[in-house]
Amino acid sequence: MLFRPTTGAEVDRVAAVTVPEPVGWIDADRYRDELGKGMYRPEWTWLAEDDDGRLLARALWWGRADRAHPVALDCLHVDPAAGDRAQVATRLLTAGLRAFADAGAPKPPLYNLTLPVGWRDDPAAADAVAWRRTAARAAGLSHEVERLRLEWAAGDVLPKPGNRLTFAPASDEEFLGMFRRIAVGSLDDETRRNVAAMGVEAAAREELEFYLGCPGEREWWRLAYGPDGRLAGLAIPSATPYARNVGFLGVLPEFRGRGYVDDLLAEVTRSHAEAGAELITATTDTGNAPMAAAFARAGYRTTEIRMIWSAPVAEQERQP
Repeated sequence: MLFRPTTGAEVDRVAAVTVPEPVGWIDADRYRDELGKGMYRPEWTWLAEDDDGRLLARALWWGRADRAHPVALDCLHVDPAAGDRAQVATRLLTAGLRAFADAGAPKPPLYNLTLPVGWRDDPAAADAVAWRRTAARAAGLSHEVERLRLEWAAGDVLPKPGNRLTFAPASDEEFLGMFRRIAVGSLDDETRRNVAAMGVEAAAREELEFYLGCPGEREWWRLAYGPDGRLAGLAIPSATPYARNVGFLGVLPEFRGRGYVDDLLAEVTRSHAEAGAELITATTDTGNAPMAAAFARAGYRTTEIRMIWSAPVAEQERQP
């Protein structure tokens, strides 16, 4: 069996693949559209073929148009006729991840699998997760997180604004300082992993750079001040290539437990809604129960589940 990246001449072949399982996947129209924008690329698109050249598996890695390396695996499919689907997928992922590392990727791209709400109760969905999980772990992406994907849509009831916090713009240095302080005791899995991998200072700088690079406007960002005038948290309304979203909310450790997260979320939601947003998206870990509860109180609906597999911190440290 041959595992290789595609060429620009194979777009039709790649786009023709369909995924009949009840999981999120990339269809032909989206692949072609984002290929044209540089978010999918032939060298990030990998295939498995048998000796007769028959296509048995497809892996689509996605990245930002202005970046040299992919960020995430968006779609993984193995034809049942290939035999042991987990084994074929493992070999395909291993080949792709090794090539990205050889090309200088700073860390292995994660694998993001989109699922319907309640997927565990659907045998077909549970089976689809099982072989993909086995492959991801065998390829070195052994850290697993389950995340909620949430939405607020135009016409939904707006969360009531709080009267305890005031909001003001601030410099990048001030936001950097807040990212440092908010990282302490965070329940967010990615924040905790970044701190463990690189320390608070580097993790805070990476967080700042990430949000500066998002499609949202920098002028939307706000620091939050409590009734006594002291800094209490921050709110970063942001955007993805597809919709406005809740970028980052954070409450300083000394102010946690007072319900300020509701005020921060209301501020972000209202700022987007008043600007005419038809849809506001958000994500949070299922393990971050306080944040998930805040979204529910603010009227956000859980629309899908995302299983995310990534390399453990020790593996990321060894990546060239």
